[in-house]
Amino acid sequence: GCIRFEAKPLEPMAAMDRFESRSLTDPGLAAFMEQHGAGDSRPWPRRSWDLPALTLAAFYYHPSLDVARAQWGIAEAEVITAGARPNPTVGIGPEFSFNPESGVSPWVAGLNVDIPIETAGKRGYRMDKARHLSEAARLNIGSVAWQVLAHVRNTLVAFAVASRRAGLLNERRQTQEQIVELLERGLEAGAIAPFELSAARVELARTQVQSRESERDVARSRNGIAEATGLPAEALADVQLEYDLEQIAPAGVTVADARRQALHNRTDVAVALAEYAACQSALQLEIARQYPDVHIGSGYQYDQGQDKWMLGLAVELPLFDQNQGGIAEAGARRVEAAARFTELQAGIISEIDRAVTGQRLALEQMQAAAELFDAQQRQFAAVNAQFQVGEIELRDLLAARLELADAASAQLETLGKAHEAQGALEDAVRRPLDAAAWKYLEQPQGTGTGSEQHETQE
Repeated sequence: GCIRFEAKPLEPMAAMDRFESRSLTDPGLAAFMEQHGAGDSRPWPRRSWDLPALTLAAFYYHPSLDVARAQWGIAEAEVITAGARPNPTVGIGPEFSFNPESGVSPWVAGLNVDIPIETAGKRGYRMDKARHLSEAARLNIGSVAWQVLAHVRNTLVAFAVASRRAGLLNERRQTQEQIVELLERGLEAGAIAPFELSAARVELARTQVQSRESERDVARSRNGIAEATGLPAEALADVQLEYDLEQIAPAGVTVADARRQALHNRTDVAVALAEYAACQSALQLEIARQYPDVHIGSGYQYDQGQDKWMLGLAVELPLFDQNQGGIAEAGARRVEAAARFTELQAGIISEIDRAVTGQRLALEQMQAAAELFDAQQRQFAAVNAQFQVGEIELRDLLAARLELADAASAQLETLGKAHEAQGALEDAVRRPLDAAAWKYLEQPQGTGTGSEQHETQE
């Protein structure tokens, strides 16, 4: 009875101001990263951010983790509610006599007390159900944390690919500009036909359009990283983003290994098991409700100078309803929970099979593109050697450079697809294929993570 209501109105403008003030220079973020083993010798604020560092920043800021933690808090409160015992009741029942004897007061004072007693272990089953649901909510924080990590990873890969593509297109544009310049001089000298220059200009215009589009892709992917991290776009304006596209895990994970890792790492499997256990406890509770609770009653009357004490026992008679409906519903929900677990398990197996096969095929394509690029590099080196000794013209060298740029673009596309396939496999097993990155994910279900810390500071 000592708890009092405290109003906490939401103010949209104040919330927007807090969001816009978020940055990667926050001292609280620095302490959070240090706590999770991501501190290094570089001065704070850091100028370069890689995937592990951005992941921790997302764990610190992303609002979806706040929602998951709040849901866990609700489930924890429901455990307290489930463990509550029914309160006794006290009633006052004065009586009035319309025809009392002469000289006798018409009023009779009465006091009644009712003490309910739950039977058949209902309270224990109710608490078991609430505990299982609380565990499911706690484990769900890990699922949300992985979704945050995967979003950061995917947007960072997209940014790295877009940045390199923009660089390749810029180099290609410069080469085509040189070709157009040579052809313009050749046309003035009457050495080429006009259509050759027109075709080169069309190719240059196409490359210029692609270059501008790639620059927009870089900007969009940078904004995507900000969104995935829970930061305003301005927070990444002066930050160097790092992702090594050349570092990719080999195809060493078999289907059996992936399934075993998924069984140990996927929190959604544990969530489904906890929810099934809650359905089991709910069914036990409904079965226990077949048995009526007992009410012990006690009363006192002061009747014309006489003290009267009464003791009563009340039990509901289950004549018309033995809780068949509640038992049937709980049993059906348990069947549904089992079916959902089987559905989840089948989906995970299919996801793993696709991911393992996809990674293998993507790596094969990447290897083929790398071999083609190596061959193209050797060919360009030979053409460049011929140009140096005067055996071929500059135009031939520039044409060979364009072919090398095409091979580099093809290699980049397969490299990006290989990283997408690696991400899909990581999502299937819910663990980075790079074991060194695992230390940053050791606290996906913790209670005192960054969002709570920076909200407290605010």
